[in-house]
Amino acid sequence: MRYDVLIIGGGPAGNYLANLLARDFSVAVVEKKGSFGGKACTGIIGAENYERLGLPEEAVLNELRGAVFYSRIQNFEIERKSPQAYLVDRKALEKSLAERAVRRGVDYYMATTFRGFRNGKAVLQHLGERLEVEADFYVGADGVNSAVARAIGAKTKAEFLSGYEVEVVGEFRKDFVEVWVNKDMNGDFFMWVAPVNEGLARVGTLGSIEALNRFLRVRMLRPTSIVEFKAGTVGFGWRKPWVRGNVALLGDAALQIKPTTAGGIVFGMLCARALREALLAGKPESYEKLCGAIKNQISFGMRFRRIFRGMSQEDIERVFEVLGSREAREVIESQADFDDHVKTAKAILRRPKLLAKLIRISPSIVRYLV
Repeated sequence: MRYDVLIIGGGPAGNYLANLLARDFSVAVVEKKGSFGGKACTGIIGAENYERLGLPEEAVLNELRGAVFYSRIQNFEIERKSPQAYLVDRKALEKSLAERAVRRGVDYYMATTFRGFRNGKAVLQHLGERLEVEADFYVGADGVNSAVARAIGAKTKAEFLSGYEVEVVGEFRKDFVEVWVNKDMNGDFFMWVAPVNEGLARVGTLGSIEALNRFLRVRMLRPTSIVEFKAGTVGFGWRKPWVRGNVALLGDAALQIKPTTAGGIVFGMLCARALREALLAGKPESYEKLCGAIKNQISFGMRFRRIFRGMSQEDIERVFEVLGSREAREVIESQADFDDHVKTAKAILRRPKLLAKLIRISPSIVRYLV
């Protein structure tokens, strides 16, 4: 068996890349699991990017047009008239993309594990049988704990956190996400409530299961009302290189993850477009350069995370006072981009009054973010 491109990992990024390449290359996808989905993933994707990437409408569970931000003692609300993000069914998204790819001629090897490279071929294990598949180019889209990354000797410098998310029955505001920033409950990350509908929401955080339990109590959500529980790992930082010889890393395997929110679907898909461009040009080494905008977003997110880790809850309360002001909310509502946090930060920092207030809280905020 021989292909132009073998993609190892059938998650959102791998399946999306398979669709992009199918027109110009012979492509196969190797997926370790026997079915799609199953990963802890809230699945919130900016509406503009969802449509621009041509993602399937049938995977959308809910439309979100606003958010309420809570600290320990205050809150503020951001609202728009039209949907700014979609909550998606991860399984439906992956399966729909895979079905499209198959119709375009892509071969899928489900329940098949990548074991490494041998003599230029990918060694696979499928139902007790060993296979060797040869390709001109290989793509590791096999998640944070990427076996392909290990096989090519990629180096990792990152912070890894456990993520916990439940689907819980309750009463929720259908088109508003809740974001809770309270270091008394969780010093590692924020907590979120993402409604599926008025009676069901995805609730989670990163760090520890104890932090999630504390938040459920504060939010007055009963553990006995949980109907689904998932856990996983995210990595904030760098894994290098993204391409070595005829092997590239994509999506979570390359840590193309937002350190601000832990979302990675959009970054992975945008980098899939860059990888397609590099392969069509016969210059795979240009892949990382073509992902320059995503790398800038990750760098910004790492600086943002450094600021968050160094802030006290009192500092956070003062930041909430600034961001909850009428001027800041007007800027966010009119100029913020769900998936482009650099653009959002610059829009706020361009306002002299807001900039001055943030500098008074901590000069490092501006120094790191500008």
